[in-house]
Amino acid sequence: MMRRLLPHPWLSAMLLAVWLLLGNAAAPGDWLVGALLAWAIGLRVERRLWLRPLRLARPGLALRLIWHVAVDIVVANVHVAWLVLVRGARLQPAFIELPLESEHEIALTALISIVSLSPGTVCAELSDDRRCLLIHVLDLDDADAMIARIKSRYEAPLREIFLCLPS
Repeated sequence: MMRRLLPHPWLSAMLLAVWLLLGNAAAPGDWLVGALLAWAIGLRVERRLWLRPLRLARPGLALRLIWHVAVDIVVANVHVAWLVLVRGARLQPAFIELPLESEHEIALTALISIVSLSPGTVCAELSDDRRCLLIHVLDLDDADAMIARIKSRYEAPLREIFLCLPS
């Protein structure tokens, strides 16, 4: 019964938090409107948009992944600043193809977001069959090392968090 009324509690909680942050207010009316919107959107997603059930597993790993991403973003900012200021014209930009193991929409979205949020990299394209991600790298020394790092540091934890097994 509860699952039918609130099919995606994590999604609804995140939507409510975003509503309150965007409104920059926390009055009871803001909470009420945000909760109603979060609930309604959660129901709509359940009925029309959600492609596969989301089972969030290992919340401790999710927190550790968030920490790793935050630290990697700070380190990448410093590294990109150093590359631009010191190396300048000697950059080696390149595209790499990252083979994907996960097919879950949320895990893929999270991986694409993580890669694109990190300074010095941006996701350029997801293949039609969702098996390969094209990534542009600002300065690439070793493509295999970059692929291994993204797979081990981001994709593997996401697969565990969202219980994604290759089909």
